[in-house]
Amino acid sequence: MNQTPNNLASFIWSLADLLRGDFKQSQYGRIILPFTLLRRLEGVLEPTKASVLERYESIKDQNLPEEALETILINSTPGLTFYNISQMDLSKLGESGIKDNLESYIQGFSRDAREIFEHFKFSEFIGLLSDGNLLYKIVQKVRQADLSPQAISNHDMGLVFEELIRRFAESSNETAGEHFTPRDIVRLTTSLVFMEDDQALTQPGAIRTIYDPTAGTGGFLSSGMEYVHKMNPQAVMKAFGQELNPESYAICKADMMIKGQDVSNIKLGNTLSDDQLGNQSFDYMLSNPPFGVDWKKIEGSIKDENTQKGFNGRFGPGLPRVSDGSLLFLLHLISKLRDSSEGGARIGIILNGSPLFTGGAGSGESEIRRYILEADLLETIVALPNDMFYNTGIATYVWVLTNKKINERKGKVQLINGVNLFGKMRKSLGAKRNIMSSEDIRTITRCFGNFELVDARLLDKPAEQKSNRGRQSENAKTETPKTFGSKIFDYYEFGYRRLTIERPLRESYQFSDERIATLRYAPKPLGDPMEWIYENYGESWSDEKDSPQYGDLSGHQDEIRAYIKKHFSTLKEKQIKDLLKQDTWTSQKEILLKARQLQEVLGTDQYDDMNDYEAVLKKTGIKLDGIEKKQITAAVSWKNPEAQKVIKKIHKTKANPLYGLFEVDGRTVEYKSDGDLRDNENVSLDPTRSVNEVNEAYFKKEVLPHVPEAWIDGSKKDDKDGEIGIVGYEIPFNRHFYVYTPPRDLAEIDAELDQVSAEIMELLREVHS
Repeated sequence: MNQTPNNLASFIWSLADLLRGDFKQSQYGRIILPFTLLRRLEGVLEPTKASVLERYESIKDQNLPEEALETILINSTPGLTFYNISQMDLSKLGESGIKDNLESYIQGFSRDAREIFEHFKFSEFIGLLSDGNLLYKIVQKVRQADLSPQAISNHDMGLVFEELIRRFAESSNETAGEHFTPRDIVRLTTSLVFMEDDQALTQPGAIRTIYDPTAGTGGFLSSGMEYVHKMNPQAVMKAFGQELNPESYAICKADMMIKGQDVSNIKLGNTLSDDQLGNQSFDYMLSNPPFGVDWKKIEGSIKDENTQKGFNGRFGPGLPRVSDGSLLFLLHLISKLRDSSEGGARIGIILNGSPLFTGGAGSGESEIRRYILEADLLETIVALPNDMFYNTGIATYVWVLTNKKINERKGKVQLINGVNLFGKMRKSLGAKRNIMSSEDIRTITRCFGNFELVDARLLDKPAEQKSNRGRQSENAKTETPKTFGSKIFDYYEFGYRRLTIERPLRESYQFSDERIATLRYAPKPLGDPMEWIYENYGESWSDEKDSPQYGDLSGHQDEIRAYIKKHFSTLKEKQIKDLLKQDTWTSQKEILLKARQLQEVLGTDQYDDMNDYEAVLKKTGIKLDGIEKKQITAAVSWKNPEAQKVIKKIHKTKANPLYGLFEVDGRTVEYKSDGDLRDNENVSLDPTRSVNEVNEAYFKKEVLPHVPEAWIDGSKKDDKDGEIGIVGYEIPFNRHFYVYTPPRDLAEIDAELDQVSAEIMELLREVHS
C-alpha cells in the first residue's frame, strides 16, 4: 500500500466495511479512531518498550504512587510523554481471549493515554465487537497498517487522523457541528490569523503557542500547526486547548498525542466557569464557540468573577444576556492575549450575527463592543456565506483581533463582505450546502493582507438554480448581482450616544361621577377583582358613612376565593386576604366619600391646567392624607395634549431650553416630562468636536424642527466619560453592504396580474363547462 496520508486514511476507514450492519454509521468513528490511536502509540513505543518493561519489573514491587511511577517510567521513553507496561501488543492478543487481553493491554498505558480510551468508551465497544465476533477481524486489519514513526512522520500521521476525524464528523451529520468546524472555514480563519506574522514564523528556531478554548476535535489546533509547518518545518508550535464534550476531548487529545504534543495541555471542562489554563497567555488563538447557547447553568460563577475581579478577571468590560454566551468566549480569549511588550497575540473567532448589534447603549453587549473597539483590538470582520456549517444555516462572521496592529491599521476596522464567495456542494452534509474554494479563501486573505478597499466588485459566480416546479413567471425577478466588497472605518464610526428626549406632560382634571366611581376599588392589582366582588356581593351595601355591613364578606369567602384563584391567578395569598378584609373596603369607601365632597365644592367641570390643582384642593378645606390625595388625583386626571404643560419646578438659574429650562413670564421653568412621549436619539460619535456641541447640533437639526417643545435630559450621562448621553457601539454589517435593487415597473406588474387573472378565468370556465 502506498503510504500517503490520504491512502492510509482510506485504508483505515475501510474498517467500516466490517462494521456495516452491526453498528450505526455514526458509531464508526468511535471504533476506528481509538484503534488508529492504539496502533500509532504501539508503533511509537516499540523502540523503548523493552527498556520500559525492564524498568517496570525492577520497581513494580515498591508499590509506588502512580505519579511517581510515571515519572520514573517516562524517563525510560526519551522524548515521549507516555508508556505502556503491558506485555501485550496487537500481534499477541490471540483469538480466544482477545477481549480480556485487549482490555488489559489498554490498562497498561500511562494515565493520559489511558484516559483517552476511557472517554472514547472503548471498553464498551470492545465488548460489542466481541459479541458480534468482529473484534479479532478488526485487530487483524488494523495490524496491516504500519503507523510507526519510521513509516509515517508525526506530521503525516496528524493529517491521517484529521482525515479520519473529518470522515467521522461527516458520517454523523446530526452531531457534526457540535465538535467539528468545516475545513474550508478552518483554513480561512487560520490564514487570517497567521498571515500577518508570516515573517516572524519563518525565523529559525521560532517557538509559538496556539490555544482553542472550545477545542472540539482539535481542528483549529491542527490547522494552526499545519500552517506553521508549511512555512517553517523547524518551527515549534505548542498546542493548548479545553473542551467540554468528553468524546470530542478524547479525539482532540488523541490527535495531539499523535502529533507529539504535550497532551497535559489539553483540558476537559467548561472553559467559562472552570478555566484550567488560567493566568496563561498565548500567541495565537482560534475558536468556534457554540452559537446562541445560554450560560444560565454557570451564571453564578460568571457574575461573581465579573463583580469581584472586574478588569483583573476575564469579564470586566461587561456581561451579555444569559441567552447567548458567545461574547463571553471572546472576552475569555482577549484575557489571554500575550502582552504587546512580549510580542502581542492574534485571535480568530467565529460568531453569528448577534454579537454585532444585539443590545442597546449601556447594555452588556454594547459595553463589550465598546471595550474592544476603544482598545483598538478589532482588525477585521469577514461575513461568511450562509449554509456553511453542519448544524446551522444562519449568517456567520469571522472576527480577527490583535493587540499588535501595524501603524496603517491603528484606529481602523476592516469589514469584508464574503457572503457570495462560495460554490454549491455536490451533496449536502447536514445544513452545510455551500463550500469555499481555495480561490474564494485567497480573495478574502489577499483583501485583508493588502488592507484593501473594494467597492462591490462583481464576482464570476454562477446564478442560483431556480426550481422548475409550478407556473414560471414570464418576467422572473432579477437576481441580485453577486459581489465582493471591503470597507474600512475609523473605530468610532460604530459608536453613538443615546440621548433621552423629553416632552412636557399636559394634564386635565374633572371630578365627574364616572371618574370618582373608580375610587370604590383599590388600585391594581386589586381593582378588577374588587369590582367583580362588589357587583356580585355588594348590592345591599350602603355608602352611608357608618354603614356596618359595607365590605362584610364573611359568608362568601370560600366561593370568592375559588373564583379569584381561577380567574385572577396572579394574585398572591396576601393580596387575596386583603380583598376579603372589611377594612380594605371601608378604607376605600372613605376615599370615595372624600372625592364626592370635593365634587360638591368644585363641580363637574373639566379643567385643563393641573398647575392650580394643589391650590384648588387646599381652598376646599377638605383634608387629604398622602394615599387619599394620590388615589383621587390619579382617578380625576388624565393626559390631554390640549391641556397646559405641568410645571415641575421653578429655578433661579438662567433658562436653557435645550436642556429643559424654559423662560416663562420672566421665570425659569422646568416641566414634568411625559413618559409616554419620551424618546431616544442615537447621535454618531465625532471626536473632532466636543460632546455637547455634537449633541446640540443634532438636536437642533433633527428634533426641534419636528417637536419644538422637546428638550434633552441632561441627567442621563455615560458612566465612563460622564458626558451627556449613554455611549453605545454596534456594527451594522449588512447596512454597510446593502445593494439597492429597484422594484419592477408598476405597469409591468399590472400587466402580469391581468394575464394571470385571465388564465384563472379561463380555467374556471373549463371547470363549469
